[in-house]
Amino acid sequence: MLRSQIKMIIVITISFSLMMIFGVGHKLLNDVKLSTWQITASLKKNEIDSDHDWDDWRKNSTVDINHSYIYVHNLRQDAEARYYFSPRADDLLQKKMIKVPFINNLYYRPGFGFLYRRFVSSNGIYYTLWQNIGPQLSILMRVIEVSAILLSVTLVLAPIYIRRLTARLTDPLTDLSTSTQVVHQAEQSGLIQLPVPSQPTEVTELAQDFNHLLALLNQRQDQQKLFVMNAAHELRTPIATIKSHAQLIDRHGADHPEIIEKSVTYITKESRAMQQIIEDLLAILRVETLSLALTRMNVTTAVSEIMQPLEKTIPQKLILQLEPNLMAQTNLEALEQILHNLIQNASKYSKPSDPIVVTLSNKENGSVALTVMDQGLGIPEADKAHIFEHFYRSDDVRGSIPGTGLGLAITKQFVDLIHGHLSVADNPTGGTIFTLLLPSAIDTTHQSGHS
Repeated sequence: MLRSQIKMIIVITISFSLMMIFGVGHKLLNDVKLSTWQITASLKKNEIDSDHDWDDWRKNSTVDINHSYIYVHNLRQDAEARYYFSPRADDLLQKKMIKVPFINNLYYRPGFGFLYRRFVSSNGIYYTLWQNIGPQLSILMRVIEVSAILLSVTLVLAPIYIRRLTARLTDPLTDLSTSTQVVHQAEQSGLIQLPVPSQPTEVTELAQDFNHLLALLNQRQDQQKLFVMNAAHELRTPIATIKSHAQLIDRHGADHPEIIEKSVTYITKESRAMQQIIEDLLAILRVETLSLALTRMNVTTAVSEIMQPLEKTIPQKLILQLEPNLMAQTNLEALEQILHNLIQNASKYSKPSDPIVVTLSNKENGSVALTVMDQGLGIPEADKAHIFEHFYRSDDVRGSIPGTGLGLAITKQFVDLIHGHLSVADNPTGGTIFTLLLPSAIDTTHQSGHS
């Protein structure tokens, strides 16, 4: 990084210096062109055709004879003199000029330096002006010297400044890198946090973002550990039951055949419980990786069609109160799974004689409210905040009512996939009311689902 930044500054400084030198040189050359044009215009105006004209022009002219050399060649038939030279002009022409490439009319003459030539003619008289550009070159050289000094100072100071700036930026990053290498060791004690430097601001924000991410990862890891522990706990009971009855049959089945049927019944029951737990675990994994497309649909028709086969799976009577032609942005597969889980949950905690009421209504904000209301045991207030957690079951029903504690957790995952909102409340007549709010069909914010 340090070398790259130094190279960049050097390139910028050199480029700026070259542009400045080129600009000043171009301006000075234009000044020379203007000066030579004015002098040759003065010569043409006076029309030097005799010694008197030449002397008169020289007396009245303001030309700097130390830097300007004039050669007049008169080709008229009646000319008094063919040639006129300003001081040292004849010496200048004694040797051949060296043409400077790429610049028109610029020459070099040893002993005289760089000269700019302008050639004009008028009425048979030819005027050649050689303008020494020494003063202009002196100014240009001063600009080059200043640019060289600026470049030298930049080369000296830039590495020092950039090194300090780089250290200010990279040192906190180095500390962060070192800290990330010891995150694994820190994880054993639960300390998964990176140091947050006070400056620079960018690194401070980066460290804070890292810590936020680590906190989320730590939370997810804790949830996974708890999930595995709960799954192991739920599976341990049926496995222990199956094992004990298998051992009972093995030890006493031959002498007491009557225990075989009873033990097989227990084994079958617990095997089904294990199967249900495994299916629910697979369902959770499937939902976590699922991607659902949301479409605009007639929810009234969809709910009516979903409820028809569900009526045959529960002993309670289903009462449907559906407003007609309600539209929402949702997914049919998710809606079917949500309704199935809510109906099964309501049936599990209700008497066969208590009806389950499903309503569908339109809300003022345009969303659609789907409610499943039972008259069962109800949910204690302290348990309402935990009913969507994996394997959570109230102490009042654990062991007395079959279940894995995963049905509502899976339901909540499907609700999140369709961008809905699921809430729970007490039924005033006893029991529980689950309310699902579905996004409006005109809400384009979530027209496609994601996992």
